[in-house]
Amino acid sequence: MKKIASALLAGVVLSVSMAGAAWADGKKIGVSWSNFQEERWKTDEAAMKGAIEANGDTYVSTDAQSSASKQLSDVESLMAQGVDALIVLAQDTQAIIPAVQAAADEGVPVIAYDRLIEDSRAFYLTFDNVEVGRMQARAVLAAAPKGNYVMIKGSPTDPNSDFLRGGQQEILQPALDAGDIKIVGEAYTDGWLPANAQRNMEQILTAQDNKVDAVVASNDGTAGGVVAALAAQGMAGQVPVSGQDGDHAALNRVAKGTQTVSVWKDARDLGKNAGEIAAKLASGIAMADIDGAIEWTSPAGTTMTAKFLAPVPITKDNLDVVVDAGWITKEELCQGVTNGPSPCN
Repeated sequence: MKKIASALLAGVVLSVSMAGAAWADGKKIGVSWSNFQEERWKTDEAAMKGAIEANGDTYVSTDAQSSASKQLSDVESLMAQGVDALIVLAQDTQAIIPAVQAAADEGVPVIAYDRLIEDSRAFYLTFDNVEVGRMQARAVLAAAPKGNYVMIKGSPTDPNSDFLRGGQQEILQPALDAGDIKIVGEAYTDGWLPANAQRNMEQILTAQDNKVDAVVASNDGTAGGVVAALAAQGMAGQVPVSGQDGDHAALNRVAKGTQTVSVWKDARDLGKNAGEIAAKLASGIAMADIDGAIEWTSPAGTTMTAKFLAPVPITKDNLDVVVDAGWITKEELCQGVTNGPSPCN
């Protein structure tokens, strides 16, 4: 009996050990979101969570609610939970640096998600935002090759705002030099909030006596604020407006003709990449060995490891692309549209 009992006990110990080993194989991936006020982050999260859980890992997250100080506390909380990797959508690229330092001290890899964190220890994953800016400006310039331009920029604490603005300037500079266009108003949008963009646009319209021929807005949220300001003056649909992200409301505006372009960054691809890269980094794979990773130098001169995904400009001429990709239904895209572009005709 003693031999049997010993064998049973050994079996139990072995089973517990194996279960513990299996549990230990699963990583815990922490995600610090800046906010969920914008539609697209929910799409990013679903893809990210799906990729993390498909790998047998655990997803845990926090929402900083647009507060840089809360985000630091959030990261501290995630670290206390024993995360093996961190994905951070930074509210403020400078304020988040102490969190990267804390993670580095603990040997926890960090992914700077969508927004640059100026630290070589972070893996930078985003779309090519300079090219996004170029795409925005190209579409608006094609629609309004001459006239008064307004530049509605993103948040002053988000490096993407200046990446976008740099790309926009590249495309607009020849027309500016030729005197074909003139920038009559320019403003950052605190927090990327549509209400702030609307207020900025209203002030510029007042200052210019409504003499505005085109608006290069840096994302779909700010574009929504711009279109609201134009609509109040009876100018919606008459003034080309850019955006980005492929927000459903923005794509509907493209179909209606009140927004010219939304540069689509398929958030499902970005989220999926983040989940997969986080798992690899947590397992000890070097940043440079991630598929598609390149060495990249930031505007401030920081050498980083980065991966850039390709954006797609969506205009009235290729709305079928987002429907065919399952990004938006035809019904939602075409709501309120009469005799619009394909597939809304």
